Amino acid sequence: MVTNLQSTTKLHNGVEMPWFGLGVFQVEDGQEVINSVKWAIKHGYKSIDTAAIYKNEAGVGQGIKESGVNREDLFITSKLWNGDQGYEETLKAFETTLDKLGTEYLDLYLIHWPVPELNKYKESWKAMEKLYKDGKIKAIGVSNFKEHHLDDLIKDSEIVPMVNQVEFHPHLTQKSLLAYCKEHNIQMEAWSPLKQGEVLADPTLTDIAKRHEKTTAQVILRWDLQHGVVTIPKSVKEHRIIENADVFDFELTDEEMSLIDQLNQDERSGPDPDEFNRR
Repeated sequence: MVTNLQSTTKLHNGVEMPWFGLGVFQVEDGQEVINSVKWAIKHGYKSIDTAAIYKNEAGVGQGIKESGVNREDLFITSKLWNGDQGYEETLKAFETTLDKLGTEYLDLYLIHWPVPELNKYKESWKAMEKLYKDGKIKAIGVSNFKEHHLDDLIKDSEIVPMVNQVEFHPHLTQKSLLAYCKEHNIQMEAWSPLKQGEVLADPTLTDIAKRHEKTTAQVILRWDLQHGVVTIPKSVKEHRIIENADVFDFELTDEEMSLIDQLNQDERSGPDPDEFNRR
């Protein structure tokens, strides 16, 4: 049951992952990201999600350090970039990430994109399995993997991914992928849950928000949680970081959940994982 900002979901290896966290995509390294991380932790967030390609891991690490909160009380996620895929490359990239974050371990490490053209995600996964067995990562997973990528990875792996972080919002509900992840005990996590603000003016959502005396963003984030999807909205403003997390004192009805589901357009704001090959 998701009752507060510290509520967790249990991954298939027993690790507890917060249902709600702060994403820092497109947050500038330095004071901007340091402040965002410190504000989030100050207001009760336990989960911070970054990535090598965001180029702000050092700032995230500094924000954590300045927060004064014990490292073991936080859940830190980062991601392996496309150009670092491969067995040895993954091991090296992981150490770079640890150095920048100033931590001895990660709670979750993800392969950022499948990059089918490279065909190296299985090699990378073998390296991540090693890091996991060595105790350097508490949980390993993937990002932007579709069902067929997951099928291909799982058939040659010792460990099933614990998490799949994907684009998920009312215009891209990924119903079949969500069902697949639930069936395989893979925790789905939403990036860009607000579709970079594009869905906030939708009349269905604004009507539901009025009923609950909430913002449209809060309604969407609540919808994520009620679907059993971990969510990590981004903000660089303290009042918005507080507001985003104020989603634990109301519940959407089955009818409201269905109305939001019906907004699906299978429309991405980011790239299609089958086609994205940037390194």
